[in-house]
Amino acid sequence: MKTSAKRGHRSRIALVNAVPVTVFLLVLFVYPIIGVLSLSLEGDSGGFTFHWYIDALSGVNLSVLLSTLKISAETAVLSLLVGFVLAHAIARMRPVFAALAMLIVVVPHFISALVRTYGWIIMLGEHGLINTLLTSAHVPGAPFSLLYNETGVVIGTTSVMLPYTVLVLQGVMRGVDGRLLAAAAGFGASRLTIFRRVYLPLVAPGIGTAGLLSFILCLGYYITPALMGGDKQTVVAALIDQQVMKQDQWNSAAAFGVILLLLTFAGLGVLGLARLRRKRTHQRRSSS
Repeated sequence: MKTSAKRGHRSRIALVNAVPVTVFLLVLFVYPIIGVLSLSLEGDSGGFTFHWYIDALSGVNLSVLLSTLKISAETAVLSLLVGFVLAHAIARMRPVFAALAMLIVVVPHFISALVRTYGWIIMLGEHGLINTLLTSAHVPGAPFSLLYNETGVVIGTTSVMLPYTVLVLQGVMRGVDGRLLAAAAGFGASRLTIFRRVYLPLVAPGIGTAGLLSFILCLGYYITPALMGGDKQTVVAALIDQQVMKQDQWNSAAAFGVILLLLTFAGLGVLGLARLRRKRTHQRRSSS
């Protein structure tokens, strides 16, 4: 009886403690989302309409949305490729050197995104460091156009998303048991086979999480695409800014915001289903 009373008392205390957090989430997260959703479904005359969603998914607006999805996917893939190499190298270092390497990767992230973006603009310009080096090396076609196009946007967004990717992958790679790799090598497996059949499946959850994180963050990123893409390479975040600040089209901007939110939920859903499927597969193998 005393144990049951204690449990009930603890449950009541937990509920009381959860009230402020619940109110905080409802006021600062749920209520604004409901407001944006209702705004996106409101017509010019105040009635219910899907006009803003139809407009967002047609014509030039659809091209901007597809371009944003493409840039986000390219950024996620490039961040994974570069981040995997960096994270793998850091995971194999001694703790002191690994901490120093992680510091080098993470510290630039704390510098203002605006400052970093202008740094890339200077480096990627026609007379910037990169084109100067390529021209000095007599690379055919140099200097290249690396700004105010998709290439410049992807380079800039990749530099922003790279620390997130490295942090996620490095944590997963640190957790890989080296004895499993040694055992595979002891049975005569080649390095490629060990990487493909042992190491890669173990770090696959981290790869999926890091890639999805980069993709989702890039969907709504504004500063770097706006500055490095210019008017020729518009993304959804820049289009929303134009609709609100210049065209006073709050309804259309709200519709785009809801679409981005749904894409985010869809990505999280895919990741959740992949993890659930992996868990069920592991349980079946364990039971058999």
